[in-house]
Amino acid sequence: MGYTSSLPVSQLPAEARGIFLVKTYSHLALAVLLFVGIEAQDNATDIDWLTTKIAQMRIFADKQGVMNLSLQDINGQALVISQFTLHAQTKRGNRPSYIKAAKPDIAIPLYQQFMDSLQQKIAQPIQQGVFGADMKVALINDGPVTLWLDSQQKE
Repeated sequence: MGYTSSLPVSQLPAEARGIFLVKTYSHLALAVLLFVGIEAQDNATDIDWLTTKIAQMRIFADKQGVMNLSLQDINGQALVISQFTLHAQTKRGNRPSYIKAAKPDIAIPLYQQFMDSLQQKIAQPIQQGVFGADMKVALINDGPVTLWLDSQQKE
């Protein structure tokens, strides 16, 4: 039995940059880098759950060095990169299948809704990649901390 879901991967970088077509589009200091994969079955409920979780998740260190502060608490920013490859199926063969990833006509509006919802929740402008572009994304991962959120499993 399979499941479908929006799958943002949240990374806690010391620094992150999105470089597309040899131009730096976004640069962040205190923030999260979110790789977001959208499936055709995703909807507004998935987007709301994910953006609420991302905004409120306590993943930043407090004065005692304990992960006890959220993106909202630190007035942090987000860099959002669309990444359909998060939905790769690798069970059979050696070539990943991306059949579960939403086509652009479905993914783009949901991707935009994701960014709009997150911006409302963190009250900061959202930095973003170029949807569908061949991007080089640079990050210095702090910790490293990498979290996988699944809107269908709510984990």
